[in-house]
Parts: sequence; structure tokens; C-alpha cells
Amino acid sequence: MSIHKRLPELIYEFVPLMVQEAPVWFVGGGVRDHLLGRKTYDLDFAVEGDAIALAKRVADQFGGYYYTLDEARGTGRVILEDSSGQRRTLDFARIRGHDIIADLRSRDFTINAMAINLSDPDEWLDPTAGARDLKDKILRACGPKSVLDDSVRALRAVRLAIEFDLTIESNTLSQIRDSQQKLGDASPERVRDEVFQIFKNPRPGRALRLLNHLRLLFVIFPELSDLENLSDSPSLPTSALDHSLAVVDRLGDLLAVLQPEHDPEKAANLFLAQITLRIGRFREQINRHLNSSLSQGREVRQLLFFAGLYHDAGKSVARGHQEKAPSFEGHQKIGAELVEQRAREMRLSSKETLRLGRIVRHQEKPEILERSTPISPREIYRFFHHTGEAGIDVILLSLAYFLGGHVPPAPQNDWKTRVDVARTLLEAYIEAYDKYIEPSPLLRGDEIIRTLGLPQGPAIGLLLERLREAQAAGEVNTREEAIVYLSKAAEGMSNT
Repeated sequence: MSIHKRLPELIYEFVPLMVQEAPVWFVGGGVRDHLLGRKTYDLDFAVEGDAIALAKRVADQFGGYYYTLDEARGTGRVILEDSSGQRRTLDFARIRGHDIIADLRSRDFTINAMAINLSDPDEWLDPTAGARDLKDKILRACGPKSVLDDSVRALRAVRLAIEFDLTIESNTLSQIRDSQQKLGDASPERVRDEVFQIFKNPRPGRALRLLNHLRLLFVIFPELSDLENLSDSPSLPTSALDHSLAVVDRLGDLLAVLQPEHDPEKAANLFLAQITLRIGRFREQINRHLNSSLSQGREVRQLLFFAGLYHDAGKSVARGHQEKAPSFEGHQKIGAELVEQRAREMRLSSKETLRLGRIVRHQEKPEILERSTPISPREIYRFFHHTGEAGIDVILLSLAYFLGGHVPPAPQNDWKTRVDVARTLLEAYIEAYDKYIEPSPLLRGDEIIRTLGLPQGPAIGLLLERLREAQAAGEVNTREEAIVYLSKAAEGMSNT
């Protein structure tokens, strides 16, 4: 491994402002990634002075967004976005301990305990031999209680071990195993942030399996514990938990073949090749959707993996409600409530919570639409009326659910049908949104009241919805047809 002592190019523009007063060090995972020659957009700085004030100056100077992470510990975050839409996150923290060496020794893992002086990039500090561990592919805690004293680091250890293909050193592994109880009492926000770092990996299934092996998975996702001993399909010789993890794996496969740049090697599998052939033309729009954020930079892509993990969470409860052989009827609604509760416990935003619930609640709608071939415009409208912007997520989850629900190879004809449903729905949403999803209203609510002589009330909203559906179905195309249609609809409502 070659050592690149020069600073990453991403930092150059900030250096003149940062080094004007107190010494500032480039530290943490950014240094690790720099040594590996990996581009990183998450940058950490240790400041021998007022880190929050420096962060605010950087935000003001470069037109970024600033917010305080921990005022007591003197940490703040700046989020910048360049002209291409690439987001950069800069975290500033007051040095802990009496100097930078003490600060580095107090960090989590040796590979994250290196620093470069911004004033003199040739001054490179590595007091815990992190560069050697990185070269030897070992994950080692900085101290004998580094993980035990901060249990959230156990989650970070799992993520780093998977992301960099590291072997966890024995003492570090013992600390991780002993951190279960403390992890349950850890800050929900910090647990959330580490979990979403795991979901940021293009294939988070391996990390989730390692968490399960270390008995940490149910500490952070307690609603999944009953799935370990539940079999949800006679065709699968595995537990419902294994199936859920398989769905997360298949989601990773699907999103890989739908990346903006087509990679034929990733689509070498016959089933994934069909994804490329039938819906590959939507890859740009799908990735724009997945890369969008509902709150604080967390991407829809990460929420989709979260929903995939929880898609069967309601089955154990649904089984308990059934006296006869369990069919798991209603598990989607129960699962939606469970994932929403977990989202609230993790302090996710209301928009993220709603999105997770919608994905899980409506996960089987594409499968139901397989019974209607061809799918009618009215069914397309109703699908997106229920799912909204989560519709794309539901479509992708349904594809992963199919592949994860069969011992390979899956039935090819059934797979083709599922992919055709996905293509039909995506075509409507992406290429004919104004026609099938949200047609321009031919009448407004006040016009309905005035033209039909109806009183203001909830019935007007119902009539507007019926009109939109009729427009999407192609049954109403003009204002005159809309008046006739609503007159009959209003008459029918008054007779019920």
C-alpha cells in the first residue's frame, strides 16, 4: 500500500481559511480512505480551538449549510453541494484531550486514528499504527475498552470489517460481543446514523448477517427476532429471517444492474439480464429517485434496504392472530406499523417514516397486478394513488421479493410476468405521468359546487378523486364529459 501524504484535492480549497488561526488536522476515515486512494466526500477535522466557529466560517464562505452536532463537545457539521449535485460533508470537532496525539489515541479503531496537519501536510501522525493495520487488513480497537466505552462503535466495526474486508482482531471482537447491553441503551440518533451507514453500502446484506452472528441485529431491530424461528414458505428450507436477508441481497443485485452506467458483467445472470433488457432504459430516472433525500442527506436507496429487511416483520404477529394453518394474512399492515415504530424510535423524520410504512404496506400490489393482464389504466392509477412516490420502491422490492423467495433458479415464466408488471408501471410513471398518474383536472372543486349545485363538504373531494380516476382510465376527456360523469356520480352517491 502506497502512502499518499499530500492532502486530497477536495480539501485544497478550504485550507487557506482553516489555517488562519488555530492548528487544524485532517483526521479519521477520510485519512484512511486517502491512504487507500479512495475518493471520499465525508471529511473530518480536529481543531485546536473553537471548532464550531470555524465550521460556521467555512459554511458562510462556501455557501454551505451548517448545524451543530454537539455543542458540549464542540462539534459542528457543514454540508456543501457542488454544481453537479455532489454532496460533501465536513465535520469539525474540538480536539479531545491535551493534544492531537491524545485525541487520536481516544478514537475508535487504529485505521481511523491517523491525522495530517493542514498547515504542513508532510506532518502525518499515526500513534496507534493504523497504516500497518490497514496494510495487513486488520480491524483493531485503539484501546482495551474503546468499544465497551462507546457501544455504537460495535456497529461501526461491523461496517468497516465488511466494507474493507478486514479481519477483526480478537480483543476487539470480544469487546463487540460484550457490547450488547450497552448498545440497547445507546443514543437512538447515533445508532440510526451507524445503521444508515450500513445501508449506504451497495450490498448491506453481509453486514446484517455479521450483526446477526454477533447477536447485535435484534438489539437494534428487535421486531425481527421472532422471524429467526419462523418458516414462511414450504418451498424455502430457511427461516423468515434468512428470507428477509436474501431479499436485501437481491435488492443489492437489482440496484447494481440498474446503476447509471450499464455493466454487462453485473447482468450476466439470466434473471438480472431481463431487468436490463426490460427496464434498463429507466435506470437514470430510477437512480435519481433512489439518490434523492427525504431528510438530512439520508437517501431513499437506504430506506429501501431498511424496508426490504422489514418486509416480513409482521408475519410472526399475523400468525399469532390465526387459529388455523397460518396464511400470514394482514402481515403487510402489521409490518408497516412495526417499521414505522422502529423509524420513530430511531428518530427518523416523519417523511422517512411514512415512506417506510408505505413500502412495506403495499409490497404485494405488483404481485396482485399479475392477475390482471394487461394491466388497465385504472389499475395503474390506483397503484400510484396508494403508493405515491413510494411506488418505484414498491416495484423494486417486489422484484427482489420474487428472487429472494425462490431457491435458484426461480421459475422463468413467472419472473417474466413480474418484470412485465414492473415495466408497465414504470412506463406509466416515468413516460406518461400526466396521463395515468396525475391528469390535469378538468374541473375544480368550486366549479363542481357551482355547476352541480352541491353543498361544500367531503363529497366534493370524493367526486374530484373519481373524476381523476376516470380521466386516467380514458373514460372522461373533456369538460363537458366531466360534468355529465360527475352528475351521474353525485346522483349515485345521494341514493346510497
